[in-house]
Amino acid sequence: MTKHQNKIEKLISKLCPKGVEFKELGEILSYEQPTKYIVNLTKYNNDFTIPVLTAGKGFILGYTDEDEGIYKAGKKNAVIIFDDFTTSFHWVDFDFKVKSSAMKMIRPQQDIEIDFRFIYFAMRCIDFKPQDHARHWISKYSKFKIPIPPLPIQQEIVKILDSFTELEAELEAELEARKKQYEHYRDELLNIKDEVESKEIGEICKTTSNIKWSDKKSEEFKYIDLSSVNRSNNTIMNTQLINSETAPSRAQKIVITDDVIFGTTRPTLKRYCFITSEYNNEICSTGFCVLRANKDIVLPKWIYYHISTTKYNNYINEVQRGASYPAVTDANVKRYQIPIPSLAEQKRIVSILDKFDALVNDISIGLPAELTARRQQYEYYREKLLTFTPLNK
Repeated sequence: MTKHQNKIEKLISKLCPKGVEFKELGEILSYEQPTKYIVNLTKYNNDFTIPVLTAGKGFILGYTDEDEGIYKAGKKNAVIIFDDFTTSFHWVDFDFKVKSSAMKMIRPQQDIEIDFRFIYFAMRCIDFKPQDHARHWISKYSKFKIPIPPLPIQQEIVKILDSFTELEAELEAELEARKKQYEHYRDELLNIKDEVESKEIGEICKTTSNIKWSDKKSEEFKYIDLSSVNRSNNTIMNTQLINSETAPSRAQKIVITDDVIFGTTRPTLKRYCFITSEYNNEICSTGFCVLRANKDIVLPKWIYYHISTTKYNNYINEVQRGASYPAVTDANVKRYQIPIPSLAEQKRIVSILDKFDALVNDISIGLPAELTARRQQYEYYREKLLTFTPLNK
């Protein structure tokens, strides 16, 4: 990195010793409404070829076989899709359709001498968090100013930052392959072929209870909502503090250490996790089914790993009800049968799966840790490379 940094510093001193001009995004970028590219049907299938995109975190929602109204993009004519409400955005260099009209398709204005990829990286440095539900591109975002150094400097910075993103993409691909291997091995390991008794999950769980707010008026609790669960590694990533006066009506269920919670609203999103001691005697949403293992019969992690399997997800997909906002009942969550070998055998298998799970999900070790480090490094150098002195006119 030092070699590249020195090269850019020499270019800056040679090509713009007095600083660089800053311009509003709206001065150099134009936008198009996505109306004619919106997908008609949402019956996505991975066997289809055209991706359906959102400018939000989901990005690729699925694939369609529609062959009209496709946005044609490529390496030489990429586009930025910009969520007008959240200001999330993505670089796209392949053909696609979009999910909704709540975005802008952003391209450089004609006859502007810029490297569009440089603009994309500069936009990544804009620190803006919307506070209201409104369309932001025209009213606010397009008015942010970014540095516009000479084209050779833009291109050199893009070359460096692209090398970071390529390495990150390689690590993400390797991690995804490891996860698929782990999931296959987990499903096989839990598919016990020996003759052991199977029981419904409900039969091996204890009764849980709801909170009585009238008895807890002076206490505060951490509230685990559906959005609290990180779906990529099945851990709780954030909670809010609530009390009897501020608690949402859905904040009712008490959880304790070693409980397993499973999101019953849009259940195939796989919002489930294991409750650690940090959340002992806290509150979760009624949108979760709470599974409290009878430890005389079954290990809590034995239940946790079974509800993470492909087989269980297929079962949930079959029993969920509702078209636009599907859900599954607690009773159906618990109706699924799992094999119950001896506690010693459960412990042996859980120990193996814990190690595999850590390798693909624990951000403190292995590939997840390396990927986190690379992302932090990329963000550091992106900020450093895109910091310029304004032109002193």
